[in-house]
Amino acid sequence: MSHGVSFPARPDGRRSTTALGREVVATALRAADPVGALGAEQETAWRSQYVAHFRRLVEAGLATPEAWCAIADAGLGAIHERMVVAHEGGADLPLSSLTHAEPVRRLDTDVVAGEAKPVEQLEIPYRGRRLRGAELSDQLGEWTDRGVLEPSAAAAVLEVAEHPEWLRLEGRTPVVLGAGAEMGPLGPLLGWGATVAAVDLPRPAVWERVVATARASAGRLLVPVPTGEPGDPGKVAGVDLLAEVPEAAEWLRGLDGRLVLGNYLYADGGTHVRVSVAADALATRLVADRPDTGLAFLATPTDVFAVPHEAVAQSTRAYAERSGMAKLAGRPLRWATRGRLLHRAYPPEADPGIADALVPVQGPSYALAKRVQRWRATAARRDGRLVSFHVAPSTRTRSVVKNRALAAAFAGAHRFGVEVFEPDTANTLMAALLVRDVAGGTTAHAHPWQDEAHAAVHGGLWRAAYAPPSALGLAAVLGYASARG
Repeated sequence: MSHGVSFPARPDGRRSTTALGREVVATALRAADPVGALGAEQETAWRSQYVAHFRRLVEAGLATPEAWCAIADAGLGAIHERMVVAHEGGADLPLSSLTHAEPVRRLDTDVVAGEAKPVEQLEIPYRGRRLRGAELSDQLGEWTDRGVLEPSAAAAVLEVAEHPEWLRLEGRTPVVLGAGAEMGPLGPLLGWGATVAAVDLPRPAVWERVVATARASAGRLLVPVPTGEPGDPGKVAGVDLLAEVPEAAEWLRGLDGRLVLGNYLYADGGTHVRVSVAADALATRLVADRPDTGLAFLATPTDVFAVPHEAVAQSTRAYAERSGMAKLAGRPLRWATRGRLLHRAYPPEADPGIADALVPVQGPSYALAKRVQRWRATAARRDGRLVSFHVAPSTRTRSVVKNRALAAAFAGAHRFGVEVFEPDTANTLMAALLVRDVAGGTTAHAHPWQDEAHAAVHGGLWRAAYAPPSALGLAAVLGYASARG
């Protein structure tokens, strides 16, 4: 049986990820789009057809900011009402029981102090170089020209480069949930001399690597260790967030500095939904205790987003200006597949456009886990909280490239105007955007979709000539040989 935060048990005792996902999406849509809600509710092939319903969650919210926020509120409410806390040999408890539950064990703080000198100016590692100053500005300009990131992202990174005093995040304590994650900001933040609180599973292999990173840095790492159990933090540290939300909350509540709780957690399948919901329960409890707590999220570019007309216009130009060979090859492919391959991304006048890069192979659990984070970012921003939310680029992390289909698509993506990043480039770039938000303040927009699109680093998926679903299959075919090699 699943322990801790889990899916509700059905009458037959099974804990169905499919039933939960369908119910949550239908509930989220009901107020803004009753027809869409009915379609999700009656979907009989959820695992293969979920993509259309997740797209509808975005489309239905575009009418007004209120509609967008209503979907977020209803989705979060549905998750919190349905998910449970499972106990071995006992009855399930509602997720709300975590709000005031007492910790079973207490945690102390072990401080790992780095021994290096801080990096005193922003540097982005890229293809064997460390970009700074004019080189960094030139690369950001090149990425902007190619449509790899939004111009607002380039401007935000340049602003951090102009304010190196921001890098230490004085007076703030970023909390990295998933400290061992390749896409997390732990390494860059510690290198810049920040004080960082780390949360990850009690696995020595993870913590020995995390502690080694801290010791080689200029920062201070705050590590949760069991009270009364002295020893090497690399061997005794850790919190199982699925089962220990109260323990994590009580530990974090006692730390100094303004907290910024960042969710960088990942797990396979339904466990990703569970850890995402556990992190949301932790955020809810921590914000109630410490109302000045900020929240941080990295969104996946392989999702559905509303995008500005400027992105639509660049994509439209790329489609019109594609090579003669591309046009010649594209016609029979579109004809043979009834328009499914190599079609344009947007109607030319769309404002906003809908960038649909959902990859069905990732599965509905991954989509739901990431959508919970987007909903929380929307609700928290509306409520006046500090929120750092950015679309991060597709990256060659171990968790991604172990999927052969995704690895092959990544290997061939450059043929269709999409850049896939190495982990050190991506996590440093996204850490710089986090610093910009925390130290420099966030930008308010008229509609929440614009908040999501601001300073996005999508790798080109929003501005390439072709709709991603119509090109990524071919990218996988073209990239298979190199991925295998």
